Amino acid sequence: MLACVKLTQRVASHPGLLAVAGTRLKHTLPDLAYDYGALEPTISAEIMQLHHSKHHATYVNNLNVAEEKLAEAQAKGDVTTEIALGPALKFNGGGHLNHSIFWTNLSPNGGGEPQGEVLEAINRDFGSFENLKKKMSAASVAVQGSGWGWLGYDKENNRLSIAACANQDPLQATTGLIPLLGIDVWEHAYYLQYKNVRPDYVNAIWNVVSWENINERFLAAKK
Repeated sequence: MLACVKLTQRVASHPGLLAVAGTRLKHTLPDLAYDYGALEPTISAEIMQLHHSKHHATYVNNLNVAEEKLAEAQAKGDVTTEIALGPALKFNGGGHLNHSIFWTNLSPNGGGEPQGEVLEAINRDFGSFENLKKKMSAASVAVQGSGWGWLGYDKENNRLSIAACANQDPLQATTGLIPLLGIDVWEHAYYLQYKNVRPDYVNAIWNVVSWENINERFLAAKK
């Protein structure tokens, strides 16, 4: 149960994701900085609309419900119910965290080469940007079933690292890495456009990656 509470605290401390509702913090669906069709042709407007307003919204709603039930169980001292709520908190909390990062990782003005200090770190830890792309693409494509491919920052060792997480498992809670760039490889992220050819989607998404956002995340993670 402690792990679930810590996950909830991480979600609650994430900037820009919460609004006060009554006496408790209630999670809200973040607005996008661009229109649903702005990432075309890489990601279609239909996918973006469904992905954001339906899938992400469902994680937010279910997380709020799970936290309300958790608060009720804690007030009653109902440890059995607290433990039973763990999977729902992890899945929906992770879905909310992961997607909130994902939307900012993308931009209609994205693509091209990394910039800033993150480029220096990529060259140091992977040899080149092309090597990073190959390794991260391979890790993302290889996820069995649903999940995410991630570029994260290992603060303890001051290194970038690639990891894959199943389902909606959040990167930092799962691996300790601070998330910089996530590639969503759930089928709802690409199937309407790329069908079952996940590699085509993964290869294409680099055209809309916002290296400005990733560099900002890297600088913040190093502090």
